[in-house]
Amino acid sequence: MDFSDLTLFVRIARMANISAAARDLGITPAAASARLAAFEKGLGARLIHRTTRSATLTEDGRAFLPHAEHLLEAADIARGALGREQATPSGVLRIAAPASFARMHIVPGLSEFTGRYPDLRLDMRISDSLVDLVEGGFDVAVRYAELKDSSFIAKRIAPDRRVLVASPRYVERHGAPGSPEELDAHRCLVVGTLDLWTFRNAAGEVFAKRVAPALRINDGGAVRDAAADGLGLALMATWCAADELRAGTLVPVLRDFPLVSTQTLWAIYPSSRELAPKVRAFTAWLIERFGPEPYWDRGLPI
Repeated sequence: MDFSDLTLFVRIARMANISAAARDLGITPAAASARLAAFEKGLGARLIHRTTRSATLTEDGRAFLPHAEHLLEAADIARGALGREQATPSGVLRIAAPASFARMHIVPGLSEFTGRYPDLRLDMRISDSLVDLVEGGFDVAVRYAELKDSSFIAKRIAPDRRVLVASPRYVERHGAPGSPEELDAHRCLVVGTLDLWTFRNAAGEVFAKRVAPALRINDGGAVRDAAADGLGLALMATWCAADELRAGTLVPVLRDFPLVSTQTLWAIYPSSRELAPKVRAFTAWLIERFGPEPYWDRGLPI
């Protein structure tokens, strides 16, 4: 089995377009189509449904894809055993990451990361929806929640602290709550479905308060901006609101009742095979860049 044909098949499956996959591999669409047809003929199975606009996996293609990826990964690791790849990871690294976090903290550092590994190409999907790493063909994902699926490995990158904030203008007009129970009298801004806020009192007791959102947006940056504009109180991750807290456009409230966060930033990757050099390099870079004390938390007025 020709590894170049496997690479072509996997690239078409990931990009859902033969022409785009061909351009990515530096061949013509006609050559890619011919190679794919010959590959399918050799296997005795049709792997891809072709249309003029897209290419989708057949049932046989979906079954074959993880095995093809496994073979390519094994080849990558075998090359790494020679010593070259361990020092200079190469190929394409497919990454999934939360949208706001990726924009604010991963993308701004990529020039430094790619400067270390110039032979490595990055294919990143940023979305706040959880993606299927295997189905999507991703090598690694950055997530907030701890992993419960034993078929993956989760490596801790950094703590994910939360703080309740409001703008000085909101506090001046409406006052600040003295306890979580008083949140019912305030306008609460919620990120997505996170409307159950958990606090710890002076005695160390933990209790939860469900708030009725005056505004709900499925984007942390948008909620932060609404809070800074005086619309209400918001539970924010410090990585999202650190600049506003330092500038004073947002101020912490309910300091005597700190939020209890079970969130942590994790790098997640499949455990079914040996860790590829490119994934190892990216995960190590994330930990170096963000942990154990993230730069956005240093000196925060909270």
